[in-house]
Amino acid sequence: MSDISQPGTTGTPTADRPGPGDPDAFARDDRGRYRVAITGIGVKTPAGCDVKTLFETVLAATPVTAPVTNFDASDLPVRIACEVRDFEPLAYVDRRTARRMDRVSQLGFAAAMDAFADAGSPEGDPARRAVVFGTGTGGAPTMGRQAIIHDREGADRVSALMVPMLMPNATGAHIAMELGWTGPNYSVSSACASGTTAVGDGARLIRYGEADTVLAGGGENSVNPWAMACFCRSGALSARNDDPASASRPFDAHRDGYVMGEGSTFLVLERLDRALARGARIHGEVVGFGLSSDAHHLTAPRPDGAGAVACMRRAIEDSGLAPDDIGHVNAHGTGTGLNDAMEARALATAFPSGAPPVTSAKGVFGHLMGAAGAAEAALATLSAAAGVVPPTANHESTDEGVDLDVVVGAPRNIGRRPVLSNSFGFGGHNASLVLSPFDGH
Repeated sequence: MSDISQPGTTGTPTADRPGPGDPDAFARDDRGRYRVAITGIGVKTPAGCDVKTLFETVLAATPVTAPVTNFDASDLPVRIACEVRDFEPLAYVDRRTARRMDRVSQLGFAAAMDAFADAGSPEGDPARRAVVFGTGTGGAPTMGRQAIIHDREGADRVSALMVPMLMPNATGAHIAMELGWTGPNYSVSSACASGTTAVGDGARLIRYGEADTVLAGGGENSVNPWAMACFCRSGALSARNDDPASASRPFDAHRDGYVMGEGSTFLVLERLDRALARGARIHGEVVGFGLSSDAHHLTAPRPDGAGAVACMRRAIEDSGLAPDDIGHVNAHGTGTGLNDAMEARALATAFPSGAPPVTSAKGVFGHLMGAAGAAEAALATLSAAAGVVPPTANHESTDEGVDLDVVVGAPRNIGRRPVLSNSFGFGGHNASLVLSPFDGH
């Protein structure tokens, strides 16, 4: 296994990997689209606020679910969550700016700056640089707090910054202002598929020549009183308050709901030829992207998994690979009864000769909602580079009749192969990415 603190392949020119003298050698794929390299990763997650810590925690399958500390949850039936701890926004922005950001923007801005630094702070035309941010609810907690102020203290006490703080595009605006990027900058909101959709959209901007560099990611400020109360009422959350570490149980027969998480992850995407020309380290490539809609129910997935199957097939077809080329699946795997059963059925259909090994990081850090797909895309990229499948925490037994090879116990060595990463969101929004290691050709 490669050094997990420095995953991926460097861009150092060799005899079979042209350097700056031949920058276009790897420019396009077989369909004439620009190839998309991942050159930077930045994370602010419950399992670690740096890439090395996050990957090591996931490889060790160490759950981080714990009692809620972000607010007083004593009156809720569920009092556990996965929070981002040891995060100091003042390490990234001054106190005045921090006060003008919802926590989702603080987390997202920090993750983006870390990703940009990890990529070597690449230079380029500001108009050819883009930001795509995915979030389910953006700065909704700001709205909750300001609504309380309005009701208790009156309209003249409502903050003039309420809208700039709660708007979903605020995170992208802060990033662009800091870096001076003037290219496309927008947010996508497809519930728990938002982060994956943002990465896929960012890759498309590069593929079709609309940008050279993109900061793409997702973020969510979801461990708050309003979201927790809502999902407690819906019965979606695991109620294992007395044993938090065992609460998130993807694909396990004894799962009882997901664990709420929060955080942000950003990836730096670049045209591969440009990344190689500047000698960048390449973590991996985005080679496939698929989207679909269940058109079935506002919260429940389509039971037969037809929408998820279509999404996975589109991503694999878009990559130019066959199902048998996929080394493992980073599943959505929330630990809820309906989602896990649907995804298992969908995987059986999408992989006619048998699904490859399956893992879900949510057993470690819970469900990061709109941020989940971006964090899992980063983990899938690191796993592909290292040639391993991370184990799924808390998976002890699979439902009868479910034929899935869920990796448990320890990382499984499979060699450097492409990974399919799935995200499925409320409203029937489905998104899948195919992420591949870069081996110099």
